[in-house]
Amino acid sequence: MKKEIFKKLSQRFKTPDEVQKYLHQFEYNKSPTMHSALTAIHLKKAHCLEGVFIAAAILEYSGFEPYVLSLESQDQLDHCVFIYQLNGFWGSIGKSRDRGLAGRAPRYRNIKNLVWSYFDPYIDKTGKITAWQVAHLDEISCDWRYGPHHVWSLENHLLKIQHHKLVSSDKRYEKNLKRYLTKGDLPFQKYWR
Repeated sequence: MKKEIFKKLSQRFKTPDEVQKYLHQFEYNKSPTMHSALTAIHLKKAHCLEGVFIAAAILEYSGFEPYVLSLESQDQLDHCVFIYQLNGFWGSIGKSRDRGLAGRAPRYRNIKNLVWSYFDPYIDKTGKITAWQVAHLDEISCDWRYGPHHVWSLENHLLKIQHHKLVSSDKRYEKNLKRYLTKGDLPFQKYWR
C-alpha cells in the first residue's frame, strides 16, 4: 500500500511546477537526517536532498528520470536539487531555507547554465559554488523512495563522485559578497520557483 502514495501524489501534482509548490509547504528539516521520500512526506519536513527524493518519486510517474544536481560549496555546505528537461530546456525543483536556492523554471539550454543561475544567490558570508555534478538516484543501491532507515549511502556517493569545477571571477564573487553583507539575500527573481 505504501507504494501507492507516490502514484496518488503524481495524480495531484502532475508538473514540476506543481511539485515545487507542494515542496514549499514542507517545513525545512534542520536535523542531521537522510530520510527516504516516504518518511519525509510523513514527517512533512525535508532538507535539500530529501526534497530531491520527494520530487523524483512523484515525477517519475510522469516520465521524468530521477536526476540530482549536486552543487559543491567552498564552505562544504553543499546543495542538491532535482533536475529535469522539458521541451529541450533544463529546470529544477529544490528545497532550501533560502528561496533563491529552490527551483528554476525550465529555461536553460544546458545544465551548466542552470548551475550558473544558482551562483549569485548561493553567496552568503561563507558560501560559493565551486563545482557541480549530475547523478542518477538509482546509480547506487539504496531505497531512497520507501526505505524506513536513513539513506546516507546516497549522500556519501554524491560526495565521492568527481565534480566539474566551476571557474568564476573573483570580481563577481566579491561584488556579490559585498551586496549580501550590506543588503542580504537577493530579491526574488521571476524564474525562481
